[in-house]
Amino acid sequence: MSSGMKMLYCGCSLGAMAAAAAMSLFLPVVARAADAAASDTEVATAAGSLEEVVVTATRREEKLKDVPVSVSVLSGDPLEVLGDSGQDIKQLAFRVPSLNIESSNGRAFPRFYIRGYGNTDFHDFASQPVSLVYDDIVQENPALKGFPIFDQADVEVLRGPQGTLFGRNSPAGVVKLESAKPKLGETSGYIAFSDGTHNSANVDGVVNLPLNDALAFRASLQLQHRDNWINDPINLTTLGGYEDMAARLQLLYAPDDSFSALFNVHGRSLNGSSTVFRANIIQLGSDKLVPGFNPAVTFSDGPNSATLGTIGTNAHLTWNLPFVTLQSITGYETVQKYLSVGDIDGGYGPGFFSGSAQPSGPGPIPFAVQTSAGVHSHEQLTQEFRVVSKNDGPLQGQAGMFFFYENVTAADDDYCVPGGDSPACGVTLFTLQDTTVSRQKNDAEAVFASLEYTVVPAFKLRAGIRYTEDHKVFDVLESTVVPPPSPPNHASAAANNVSWDVSATYEVDPDVSLYTRIATGFRAPSFGSPSTGIPIQVAKTEKNISYETGVKADLFDRRARVAFDVFYYDVSHQQLTAVGGASDETLLINASNTIGKGAELDFNAHLLPTLVLNLSGSLNDTKIHDPGLTVAPCFNWGGTDHCNVLNPINAAGNVEINGNPLPEAARWVGDASLRYDYPFGTGSLYAFTDLSYRSAMNLTLYSSSEFVAAPLAEAGLRLGYTWADSKYDVAAFCRNCANQIRIVGGIDFENATGYINDPRIVGVQFRARF
Repeated sequence: MSSGMKMLYCGCSLGAMAAAAAMSLFLPVVARAADAAASDTEVATAAGSLEEVVVTATRREEKLKDVPVSVSVLSGDPLEVLGDSGQDIKQLAFRVPSLNIESSNGRAFPRFYIRGYGNTDFHDFASQPVSLVYDDIVQENPALKGFPIFDQADVEVLRGPQGTLFGRNSPAGVVKLESAKPKLGETSGYIAFSDGTHNSANVDGVVNLPLNDALAFRASLQLQHRDNWINDPINLTTLGGYEDMAARLQLLYAPDDSFSALFNVHGRSLNGSSTVFRANIIQLGSDKLVPGFNPAVTFSDGPNSATLGTIGTNAHLTWNLPFVTLQSITGYETVQKYLSVGDIDGGYGPGFFSGSAQPSGPGPIPFAVQTSAGVHSHEQLTQEFRVVSKNDGPLQGQAGMFFFYENVTAADDDYCVPGGDSPACGVTLFTLQDTTVSRQKNDAEAVFASLEYTVVPAFKLRAGIRYTEDHKVFDVLESTVVPPPSPPNHASAAANNVSWDVSATYEVDPDVSLYTRIATGFRAPSFGSPSTGIPIQVAKTEKNISYETGVKADLFDRRARVAFDVFYYDVSHQQLTAVGGASDETLLINASNTIGKGAELDFNAHLLPTLVLNLSGSLNDTKIHDPGLTVAPCFNWGGTDHCNVLNPINAAGNVEINGNPLPEAARWVGDASLRYDYPFGTGSLYAFTDLSYRSAMNLTLYSSSEFVAAPLAEAGLRLGYTWADSKYDVAAFCRNCANQIRIVGGIDFENATGYINDPRIVGVQFRARF
């Protein structure tokens, strides 16, 4: 057993003692168990009223209106239509208030932001302040976070620190995905086919089978495909396509009401293009694309690809005892393969620094860059034990222990390119020039407890606490870069922290609740990969304290629902990533403080019995507070054309970023959808339309005229017919119907390198349920 694994399990005795002590706080007042399942899942019977929404934001089922947390839920049409055109998890970006998801590694490596708070680090050891939890298992490594969304019960977005009840790095919030579960005594399922522009094909299949009175099996499969559609006349190849397959097998054993066991095995295989970087596509002095830009053409002098394979399994065991519920949640995840290769300079030719007369372009190319990042080996093991009270009285609670272990070995590679001067290259292009292979081991142990006390029926108080110990070790196993990374080749970091939250809920009347919440969260120290002449980087512990207050209400006899909140947070020592610039390096830095404030709105309504409206939006105002913090500017090599930095530049030539907003933090976000049904024949004609908008946002820590994502509005439309009690559904659809193309990411060389959003996809779909 490895030292990390020993530490993982040696923490059990301490955790057990703490959990037992926490449980003793509420055991004396536990009364006979109350079965609230019926009320939690009730559906309003009045015509045109909204169904009750049940969430697990507090790790137990509760009505959305009763939870003192800013939560958005995606399910049904608003969730299903997003996958029509074969989009990946980034489809969730801006679909709910304050959520952004982006990637510079194609479909394989998404980065999440909540309330503008996230991390742009693209290295294989990157940690993020937004936690992705899939079927109660944290997906810590970014290569795991892109697992496809299919056969989904719902998606919950929990905004603000969730460090008490969720196990890893969640000071910004949690994106919580819950798969549809096997059902006893029911044979059911569905099959769905769609195809669209660029042969963007989607196949979803689900079957639920009862094996006997106590066993049920559920199999879910998704296949996604897109043809290559971007022509590269230099490489004489095409890019932009993918083959993405994912599957999930679940087995439920529930012999009686006192015990259940749910087993889950899942995997993914992805092959296709990585992000396509494009040189000189941004007009200098603006955030606009150059005139005549053609999304279907790119120029490069190196290969582009992304491959990813993951496998995971988990087991959920539940014992319903007379006074408490005991739960054990065990998870194992592994990245079997991951490699993303790209021509990062986005152009062709050696660049003028080489002195070569060989042509290059399009536009000025300073130097050629061909790199890859990949995971050589990876394993993650998590174990959680929880005890939850079953209490008729005013006091309820839960407590538990959480253990985490991860071991990752990954490499950053550079390849021979035109004009390369490395002796390893000779005259051979696109062979390995140099590599740096590193390993990170991480283990963490935590104990937690949460209590809820009903002071009077209309007023509830909640409080939670979590103690965490976190240890990381980082080693450079091999490096052939010249000059090599500065020694030492070994580093370690440890942190312990107490996270807590307190909240209060006041029920004004049965349909209106007010709440307020104060919560803290933390992210343990992070390591940055070393590179040429740069040692192992260590970013200090990051901590956040957040304040929010809001109202949740059912309106007009439950024909409408609204949730509105305002928030303020203060992050100390936020871990930030400075990418590119004159040094062409990725550097981890800490900002003294980051302040975020804003407001969020969710509104749902049955305007008519056959007309449903969903409306959401947010304001996020973020600001870095650190007068001494500077980063390298975009790379200006001289001449009359150069990128335009809008912040002060100090005597050393670095940019002062104090007062800037966080990168990838759109100030305004809005989403609206509308569905109308019209009875026709034996079924119903329907139209579903949605529009997502985000305002402009910085792509870098400094402000410039060029490296800004211009405002983006994407519209979707689905026209269909459903019949036989919704058993069959046929529809035509489009995503990004107006074909609005915008820069969504970039590399801050002066050759204005950027990448864009997906183009318009038009297609058809057929779905059959049984």
